[in-house]
Amino acid sequence: MKKRLFAMLLAGTMMAGMLTGCGGGATNGGSADGTTDGGAASGESKKVTLIMSQRDEWLSEMEAGAKNNCPSNVKLETQDAQSDAAKQLQYIEAARNAGADAIIINLVDPETAVEMKEAAGDCKVVFVNRYPADTSVFDENCVYVGSDEATAGQFQGEWLAKYFADKGQTDVKYVLLNGIMGQVSTTNRTAGVLKALKDAGINATEATAPLACDFDRAKAMDKFTPLIGSTEYDCIISNNDSMALGVIEALEQKGIDPAEKAIVGIDASKDGRQSVKDGKLSMTVFQNAIGQGKGSLMAAINLIDGKDISEGTGYEKDDTGFVLWVPFEPVTAENVADYD
Repeated sequence: MKKRLFAMLLAGTMMAGMLTGCGGGATNGGSADGTTDGGAASGESKKVTLIMSQRDEWLSEMEAGAKNNCPSNVKLETQDAQSDAAKQLQYIEAARNAGADAIIINLVDPETAVEMKEAAGDCKVVFVNRYPADTSVFDENCVYVGSDEATAGQFQGEWLAKYFADKGQTDVKYVLLNGIMGQVSTTNRTAGVLKALKDAGINATEATAPLACDFDRAKAMDKFTPLIGSTEYDCIISNNDSMALGVIEALEQKGIDPAEKAIVGIDASKDGRQSVKDGKLSMTVFQNAIGQGKGSLMAAINLIDGKDISEGTGYEKDDTGFVLWVPFEPVTAENVADYD
């Protein structure tokens, strides 16, 4: 992976005339390729680049969380890697050469964290939202800001356990919609919900093999549609809202009321919250996009200033001191209006 990524990086067209190293040097404004600025520089301004894996609904909200909370003495630029790990590597190299003090990285592929950190050179690095597969990257200059994925699954499982307990049902068949296989979020969300069901005394078994839908609404719709009418299930467990909404759309196209089955998601996206209000999505779990965006920017600034990464964030670190947790929160019909 490392050799392939760096070969692609060397083959790519790099930005010319940039300064080497981190810290110091002139900063540029927004560019036509989607780079945007946040916060006007003043005096000894800090230079931070946020490089996202893609600009979907949730990640765009995370980006806004960073931009809208950017201090006036921080120059913030953002880039969209468009789900291309090689392109993300190029952006990191370009940011380093342009004199960035810190780089915030929403990994396209968690397996590439080591390569991304190496490309950042002496820049401070904050990985956000997607947990690196190799935690050896963490040190006093490289940290993570995100949410404990197992907790999200736990909230799903606890809600489902109560739902079935109220019905007097202990044997449950479920359809599982997985995100990107191998990602920590997919693995831990799935493990969290199944553990919570087991701990509550619910005997949960697969109605069919898990559907790998890459967190994508259209893929979930396509893969779930053939199961309608041919597979018996009691609930649908989705690793995010988008896939759950794809299932809901598939059911409605077949003239089936999605409220007939328990469907649970994660993210509490705008569309997800509306579906909860409409009684279609049973519940979701709020993943604080604004909090992760703001928290990652503040952690980057704290690293630059030599401060504790949690200072001024309101969030807690893990025992290593290199991970800043932004809490998940369960969202149901009873409290969904609180998240608008």
